[in-house]
Amino acid sequence: MARPPEERAGVADADLDGTTALVTGSTSGIGRETALALGRLGADVIVHGRDAEAGEAVVADLDATGADAQFVRADFADVTAVRDLATTVRESVDDLDHLLNNAGGFFREGRLTDSGVEYTFHVNHLAPYLLTAELLDVVPEGGRIVTTASEAHRGGSLDLDAVASVDSYSGLSAYNRSKLANVLFTRELDRRLEATGRDVTANAVHPGAIPGSDFARFLPGPVASALKLFEAIPLVTSVEDGAAALLNAAVAPDLDGVSGRYFAKQRSKTPSGTARDPELARALWERSADLLDIEDPLADAVGD
Repeated sequence: MARPPEERAGVADADLDGTTALVTGSTSGIGRETALALGRLGADVIVHGRDAEAGEAVVADLDATGADAQFVRADFADVTAVRDLATTVRESVDDLDHLLNNAGGFFREGRLTDSGVEYTFHVNHLAPYLLTAELLDVVPEGGRIVTTASEAHRGGSLDLDAVASVDSYSGLSAYNRSKLANVLFTRELDRRLEATGRDVTANAVHPGAIPGSDFARFLPGPVASALKLFEAIPLVTSVEDGAAALLNAAVAPDLDGVSGRYFAKQRSKTPSGTARDPELARALWERSADLLDIEDPLADAVGD
């Protein structure tokens, strides 16, 4: 039997009793394993996804561990659905100690959401940006915000005008761009949280290439087939290892107060030069607010 993620992350002794976690994209893959591990550690867990049947199955598994759990359905391509998810969370909890922005995917087809935003960018970046903004007021001191990024960010560039177009669409380029946005978002969120004096950390995590997850279903045929072959190779990251990477950032005691970092699996790693561009991070933050027609989150913390 595979070692559970909490053991792989070295946090099996963590006591999360009295805390609450939201794990987006937790009906399958590393999100599901992360949610179950948080429940075993004592946290109350809010499960999110689009498949209600799968979500209720995860809740049932969490109930079996003694955790208090609920499922909330939301389509991340729908701005109203993301806002409704945030409202449900705010009405359900006093504090949200762990916000894990894990939902996302790789999409072959170039299309725009109803908001006029390229679909991959919207689901992978704009939705967690909005969700985080809507939930900042219930993240307490000592809370942690973790966003699932990817080493694919190193192949990305960020044209802020291109996010409203699908001209010459490439699924890989769109994915790389969205993962770059995840890292930039994390770094700007950290900067703004620090400017407000809030003791809340924000980190981005590359969980590894996960053949056992549902990610392969988004990939072009030959790539997906190749990933399936990797499942027999011991050195390739498992679903449990991927969940351990998220748990490490969300729970590990030695990361108390550590913020603005990019972790590859469980090790702090320097992201790409583009991902470290503070002006690009600020421009992305402001452009994201414009696309959503909201005020800049934490705007008061940042001067001219």
